[in-house]
Amino acid sequence: MNVNTLEWVAADGATPGFCRLIEQTKLPLEFELLDVKTVPAMVDAIWRLAVRGAPAIGVAAGYGMLLGVQGQEAREREDLMGFLRETAATLAKARPTAVNLFWALDRMVRRAQADFDGGRDSSAIVAGQFDEAFAIHSEDAAQCRRMGEIGAELIHDGATLLTHCNAGALATGGMGTALAPMYVAHEQGKRIAVFADETRPLLQGSRLTAWELMQAGIDVTVISDNMTAAVMQAGKIDAVIVGSDRIARNGDVCNKIGTYGVAVLAKFHKVPFYVVAPRSTIDVQVKTGADIPIEERPDYEITEGYGKRTAPEGAKVFAPAFDVTPAALVTAIITEAGIVNAPSEQGILDIMAQPPLEVPAT
Repeated sequence: MNVNTLEWVAADGATPGFCRLIEQTKLPLEFELLDVKTVPAMVDAIWRLAVRGAPAIGVAAGYGMLLGVQGQEAREREDLMGFLRETAATLAKARPTAVNLFWALDRMVRRAQADFDGGRDSSAIVAGQFDEAFAIHSEDAAQCRRMGEIGAELIHDGATLLTHCNAGALATGGMGTALAPMYVAHEQGKRIAVFADETRPLLQGSRLTAWELMQAGIDVTVISDNMTAAVMQAGKIDAVIVGSDRIARNGDVCNKIGTYGVAVLAKFHKVPFYVVAPRSTIDVQVKTGADIPIEERPDYEITEGYGKRTAPEGAKVFAPAFDVTPAALVTAIITEAGIVNAPSEQGILDIMAQPPLEVPAT
């Protein structure tokens, strides 16, 4: 995949600059690049899903910190640290469920604190923020590639796969999470086909996943969400591969609304259900999926999707953006550090204890 979801744009590669990203709300009919130049603009881009997908949100959070901190080198060190924390708090309000947002912001603040404690001046602290944001992006790209290589080993030649929502290049700083094994399998010459369910109500599957896979030359068929059961019943699916926005310590998986239903169907039809996610998506502070905050979206995303009202005026709406799939329904979680089969708390803790992936210097 040659989709570059987001990047930092600057004459010298660092500062002053801005974040340029694909405006995903316009796909697939329009390909538009959005230049994000302020912290409030980044919050808006994350909230309205111009940039989405847990890993991509993490990268965007790092670049959002740069939008705030660039040009602040003249501040006193203590004042700069306070400003950095305020910027992180502002960005943290964008969306509540994807843990990569908070992971990235915490990482940026920790880097600043380490530089501060090391006696570095304000200019060096700001420079350290740029190093950290770029590292988050490059590490995500490397992790995506590695997850793709590991996951591709589970895909046989001639396999037909099903995926829900979009967990490809558009959702990450690299080639994707759930779609990465498909891209690598395709590179390896394996003949694969993919069913992409629409993923209502915002249609990330039909708008984004189908677009990505077609760009890569992979055979993809779009189905509505309520066709999944019939397609599995007909024996057309060899495996389900999805991403995640947060994984609890016990292996419960939070992902786009509708994922739980797909997992139940997969279990009934004896279809392997794989989750692909970097370890930054695992939140060991959350004991089970019941403790994960579930974002609720505006009612108009359901009642007036894409400009046409499809529900009566005044109809009540319940619009959670995510659901939780119990670990018992998950065949395996694929991370950049390896596979957690039949996810359990011990398996999650063991994979989190593995050393970080070595990222080649760029």
